[in-house]
Amino acid sequence: MSSAEPVPEPAAGGGTQMAPRGVEWTVIVLTCQHKDSVGAFQKELEIRQRRGVLGSHPLLLTVEDPRARVGSGGATLNALLVAAEHLSARAGCTGRDFPFDVCGRAFTCLPVEDPSALAEALTCNLDSLLGTMTQQLCKDSPPGVWVCSTDMLLTVPLPVEIDWEGFRGARVISVPGSISYARNHGVYLADQQGLVRDIIYQGPEARIQQCAGPDGKVPLVCGVVFFSSETAEQLLATHVIPPLDACTYLGLDSGAKPIQLSLFFDIVLCMATEVTEEDFVMGRTQEASSGYARGSAAMKNARSVLWKALHAIPLSMVCIPDGCYDYMTMAASDHIRHLTLRTGSTNALPFRKVAHSHVAQPQLLEDGCSVTNSLLEGAVKLGPGSVLQHCHLQGPLQMGSGCLLTGLDVSSSPALRCCPLHDVVLQGHAIQLRDMPCRVFTLTGRHDNWQTPAREAGTYLNVPWAEFFHRTGIREEDIWGSDVPQRSRCLLNARLFPILHAAQPLGVQDILWFLGSQGGKGLGQWRASWRMSWEQLLTCLDQEAELAYRRALFFLQAQSKLRRVLLEHWDCSLLPLIRTAVNEGYQEAILSTLDQVACAADDPGVAARTLACIADVLGCMANGDGGLRSGPAANREWAPAFQHLERGDIAEGVKELAKERKKWLGRPALLVRAARHYEGAEQILIRQAVMSACQFVSVGQAQPPPVGHWVLVECPARIDISGGWSDTPPITYEHGGAVMDVAILVDGRRPIGAQARRIAEPMLRLVSASGVLEGEVVLELVCQDLEDLQDYCQPHAPGALLKAAFICTQIVTITSQKPLQAQLLENFGGGFEVHSWSSLPHGSGLGTSSILAGAVMAALYRAAGKTASAESLIHAVLHLEQVLTTGGGWQDQVGGLVPGIKIGRSKAQLPLKVEVEQIAVPEGFSQTLNQHLLLIYTGKTRLARNLLQDVLRNWYARLPTIVQNTNALVSNAEECAQAFRQGNLPRLGGCLSRYWHQKKCMAPGCEPLAVRHMMDALQPYVHGQSLAGAGGGGFLYILTKEPNQKEIIQQILANTEGLGNFSIHTVEVDTAGFSMQLVGSDPKARRDAGGERAQMAM
Repeated sequence: MSSAEPVPEPAAGGGTQMAPRGVEWTVIVLTCQHKDSVGAFQKELEIRQRRGVLGSHPLLLTVEDPRARVGSGGATLNALLVAAEHLSARAGCTGRDFPFDVCGRAFTCLPVEDPSALAEALTCNLDSLLGTMTQQLCKDSPPGVWVCSTDMLLTVPLPVEIDWEGFRGARVISVPGSISYARNHGVYLADQQGLVRDIIYQGPEARIQQCAGPDGKVPLVCGVVFFSSETAEQLLATHVIPPLDACTYLGLDSGAKPIQLSLFFDIVLCMATEVTEEDFVMGRTQEASSGYARGSAAMKNARSVLWKALHAIPLSMVCIPDGCYDYMTMAASDHIRHLTLRTGSTNALPFRKVAHSHVAQPQLLEDGCSVTNSLLEGAVKLGPGSVLQHCHLQGPLQMGSGCLLTGLDVSSSPALRCCPLHDVVLQGHAIQLRDMPCRVFTLTGRHDNWQTPAREAGTYLNVPWAEFFHRTGIREEDIWGSDVPQRSRCLLNARLFPILHAAQPLGVQDILWFLGSQGGKGLGQWRASWRMSWEQLLTCLDQEAELAYRRALFFLQAQSKLRRVLLEHWDCSLLPLIRTAVNEGYQEAILSTLDQVACAADDPGVAARTLACIADVLGCMANGDGGLRSGPAANREWAPAFQHLERGDIAEGVKELAKERKKWLGRPALLVRAARHYEGAEQILIRQAVMSACQFVSVGQAQPPPVGHWVLVECPARIDISGGWSDTPPITYEHGGAVMDVAILVDGRRPIGAQARRIAEPMLRLVSASGVLEGEVVLELVCQDLEDLQDYCQPHAPGALLKAAFICTQIVTITSQKPLQAQLLENFGGGFEVHSWSSLPHGSGLGTSSILAGAVMAALYRAAGKTASAESLIHAVLHLEQVLTTGGGWQDQVGGLVPGIKIGRSKAQLPLKVEVEQIAVPEGFSQTLNQHLLLIYTGKTRLARNLLQDVLRNWYARLPTIVQNTNALVSNAEECAQAFRQGNLPRLGGCLSRYWHQKKCMAPGCEPLAVRHMMDALQPYVHGQSLAGAGGGGFLYILTKEPNQKEIIQQILANTEGLGNFSIHTVEVDTAGFSMQLVGSDPKARRDAGGERAQMAM
């Protein structure tokens, strides 16, 4: 039972995961029959709240029925009273026992998985009903009280639109069913306006036929009722009036004799329009055998009170056309059918043969079976129509058809190997004998009826009792005492099941012998044991222990899932599982498993993803507190672990990390800092994985230029047309990447360059210039000792890129014992001078830093008497950027070092190799492209590094949206290549626009508001547009519908408010690629290059 209010749209972000938009519950009350269940079930509700499926604010109550068998109506009235009391304080399930799940129908697990759930968990019937109610049935309802039975499986596969305009009173929800099904259930008889005239329960077919619609279906009573606030208040007011006070704990505490009310036939029915007061009060409540004492004076008085209070209230009905309802009966065949042959979906979740389980050999599971929350090791064969739930079994095992096995641990496996099973229900149960916890087992047949007398048509293990007695040697007096009359002897009260032996542990073998002809030892041990009937066992069931057992098994199979996902490179998100582990106190087990996986990983890619998962566990443990996840990761306490990883000793590094981690678990701020250091460790392993690209760097020998002669390298910029982010490690080697790039001249010039020469002095002279748009910045450094190069791995250190280039080209060995001057004199007879420049602004998005690195390395290689191809330089730059710790991908250098229009690709494997295909375009298309492409400098800058950490975190978490988007990036790049081959501008523009949406999905926040205004203004005039690179600022490139539109675009943007400073630049496809030339020793060579840059006023 729940109280509902309309829900506001939840805000994004924050530490608490919100449920999807639906109804916002004020209070959720779960009624239960047994006092011992209250604590366990309350804990289950609280766990679901932490998962984010109940919203963040409802009051959660588990309410024990005031007395056994107060009925669904009495339980509802009592729950309503308790809820009202709790809500007042804040301001200033009553179904029968279920033989196939000791936790009742509400906590029966369903064979489904929810891939979109924020927290990965078993889906119980309660979860399915809450989802259906919250997201579908109750959405947009007015404030009031919803009552939902948990004795049924309810399916509502499509969005439901219920008209609440003008509603008052009470409303029942129904689903269509066949007349044959309705014979054993309740149906509503309603008029044309939807007002309920009567409720018919197990009525004659002719009467049921009156309820049928044009399609021959009838509206079934499916256990869902809504009371408006006013109606609920009127119902609540009756709790103080005798004899209805006997339905509540207040009445019982005052000594009232309990009565049993039906929600539908004693409360809802009195609002039906064709029910008369006399019939209702006298107990005509149906041709039905509801089992209630309809004729007693107390019941007549109770109904009279209810009639006066509720009869004038309108009762309307809404039938959900595509809904489906299945009552959870006491028949094993029905229960097995529910868990194996559900053709619809539960709360839009499809049936899964294997749900939340590890199955070593899934090919041994036949069609029509299901396995939920289980761990099956070795060869375990399961026949059709059989169900395994909450089992840990070890093969070889074989179960035939029609079986239900639940609650069996690994110790049951040996006994099961000796006993073929068919059409049986074998269950393990947690019970409490005074203060002693035990695990006992029950065995029944799929076709047995619990209550059929043994002397009539009663069966046990699907055969008549006489046959069972004859086969086993068990006698009737062994299981029924003389105090049980013959007509009452049935399976329910047969003392069949051993619960304790005098001198040995109890096992499943103590009941499996029932299936054979074994007398002797089995019979003797059985007779000597303390035994109970199912009826007696019900009073000893330990539901808290049972739920704990299921939870422990869930996390045991979850640990197997962790290993498979990581070691087998599955694109499956582990973040929902991590959230659940932290929410439910299993973080230590998950951390231990992740440590083991990282230690055992045979490649740095797997180890890096595993460390990222550990960082996520620590982040979840902080629960949104402790500061931002991104931050520094160089605390000295973690240095020993990092040093192991740098040396390639992953196992020792992981052990050191785990040892240090234990000191950082005390509070959220420490947890977040520990998470940052795990991400720092992950970056070390990414670097090592990317370093595998070095094997594709091939360096040849050449005659070095004379001392003092310059080697000049000039490079185009690049624009990424499709596929960016898929080239970024680790995505590029875990998923595979494809990026469509074009090398471009900006305003007719190559904007990036470097020149190098040997000099006589044994030193390194470094000069770096950048940023014509922002005002040129020139940096000059002289390095005479290795100490001067030590900050080469700090990207913001002066001259870091140039220093790293000397190390990566192996001109300098930073770890050598020889001084820098000695190395230079010995190998080159002197030192080097290198100049680099870019006329593009910082953070332009045009690939400047990577292309510049390629230009510098090309110039240094040649000046040192070496040669390297464009392919080698592409991989060498990957290496350099890992050394520099900027962690870039490969698309920039592919774009700037390979001429023209091309697509770069990498496979999902290590070593990381980039392959480039130059795209042949129709004759004249490059010139056409020049006329339609324009660059617009937005005046906004944002470094890719600011976005990179979030993208990598989301990728390592394998968030479904990120994985799908990465697939789309790669396929869009291939589509884009095809558009170039065809020379199709509109198709190319479509790829460009899709690409921009994909970039925004990958890195939310990469579109500044001013850029959005700019793109909106340009939209009617372009085929497509995107910010270059990672986005966030820099250059916008557009593909105009008409040629030569620079002046028109200038005018449009000039008339658009709020854009700030912008500039427009022409673009030409550079079909020549980067150039290298020897320009002699004339010092004017560098000045001329600088002069050319100075003319590139943009």
